[in-house]
Amino acid sequence: MSITIALQALKIWGMEDVSITLVAQRENLVYRILNQHSRQAYALRLLRKGLRNKAEISSESAWLQALTSGGLSVPVPLETQCGHLCIEIDGQFIDMQVWLAGNTLTHHSQPDHYRALGKAMARLHSLSDQWVLPTNFQRHAWDREGLLGDNPVWGRFWENTALDSSQQALMHKFKITASLKLQKLHSALDYGLIHADLVPDNVLVKEQQLHLIDFDDSGFGYRLFDLATVVLRLQRDPEHNIFIKALIQGYAAERKLDLEALDLFLAVRACTYIGWIIPRRKELGGDARCARFIETGCLHASNWLAVNY
Repeated sequence: MSITIALQALKIWGMEDVSITLVAQRENLVYRILNQHSRQAYALRLLRKGLRNKAEISSESAWLQALTSGGLSVPVPLETQCGHLCIEIDGQFIDMQVWLAGNTLTHHSQPDHYRALGKAMARLHSLSDQWVLPTNFQRHAWDREGLLGDNPVWGRFWENTALDSSQQALMHKFKITASLKLQKLHSALDYGLIHADLVPDNVLVKEQQLHLIDFDDSGFGYRLFDLATVVLRLQRDPEHNIFIKALIQGYAAERKLDLEALDLFLAVRACTYIGWIIPRRKELGGDARCARFIETGCLHASNWLAVNY
């Protein structure tokens, strides 16, 4: 069924004599489209039903166009022959982007790459602040409600059934305390459009140039949350201190950075994964990932509460 929809979509983009290969089947279905004559490649995305509406998807594409105009290397959206950035076939939303080639950041692990990532993240934030949003722009928000409200963007982490009673109590305590803290801090925090998932798998490196991909989770949010997402993942690396220092140096070289609330956002980010895994526990390796997320989330929440409660 999906391949049938993909082939119908290619006609709307006016693409003929191409090869089509399924390359990702996680949150969205992603096909690599290769023009047999020009050898230009594209990414055709069939977005997961119910995750985003058409306005949100088109808004993501409009933002990518603005970031590209500002000199940032991100996926360039491709309009249909009729000038649309997103189409719908049988209730399935679809868009297309120019393919970006390279190896994921995980294949490199050099401090200079993380310094460059810090700079790129800062530029993304600055370009976003300079951009005048279209009147119909819609994206979700990683704000206090989106992170710690009754219905967070990635799910009610405190209700994960893999939590034992003491862990549940910890999550409830953290949710309430962190929400109050964030309410007090909000006006002083840097807030705007963020990528929200700049983990190594979403950063490509080719000939020393970085490409930022997969803006599926992007929206409005705290800039420290964007930074915390990268730092949290880096903490798994034995040499994480070197990489984190380079990341922060790179960001601070481009944009003002106040790290006072970073520990709060590290704990919040760690807890969001406990919510994210809830509907995915039955997937291959889901229980193991869930256990790891709970261990990390509880550790960060406990450490933060020890200082702030």
